[in-house]
Amino acid sequence: MLETTPNDFAAWRTQLVALAAQDAGTDGAHDGAHLERVWRNAQALLAHHPEADRLVVLAASYLHDLVNLPKNDPARNQASRRSAELARDLLAPLGFPPEKLDAVAHAIEAHSFSAAIPATTIEAKIVQDADRLDGLGLVGLARMFYIAGRMESGLAHPTDPLGDDRAHDDRRYALDHIVVKLDKLPDMMQTEAARAVGRERLDQLMTFRAQFAAEWSGV
Repeated sequence: MLETTPNDFAAWRTQLVALAAQDAGTDGAHDGAHLERVWRNAQALLAHHPEADRLVVLAASYLHDLVNLPKNDPARNQASRRSAELARDLLAPLGFPPEKLDAVAHAIEAHSFSAAIPATTIEAKIVQDADRLDGLGLVGLARMFYIAGRMESGLAHPTDPLGDDRAHDDRRYALDHIVVKLDKLPDMMQTEAARAVGRERLDQLMTFRAQFAAEWSGV
């Protein structure tokens, strides 16, 4: 198998950015800037895993959201599989190494929380972690409220923002998403480096949650 040279790698990155832009929608939480952040996160994780195939991670980082369905779409859990299929169709005619297509497709289909597909390769684990890291911290917080706005959710429950005496429901209240999903992500990370960063970013979210609830309740 031929090594991918730095020039080849840079050329593929240019093509992948263009492919992703062709299918970009209007979702500002899953736009080109999100893809760039995922790739930056992936690069940081790759530094700890030299055994991983960088080209596979690069391709999956930029193409993982080719099919992006709203969070409340009943077919949401199929989006990553459809993205994987579309990525194959787009990459093959461009001469992407055919022996790497399966690995790219798996990394794409396994990145999704809702799809619940186990990541079985180091490349898939890195892409999954890189994407989930973008859902944490202050950027993740901004994305959370942005998505909630698109779903026409409320900010928080009027009288019980932390959900002390009710079931959490992140389809109705944006703030609930922190404990419905986001606080579980650090322990679900596949790599030790991502777990460490994820815990730091979750601390930011939990601090915000407490301060938000205090202001919301007039404390």
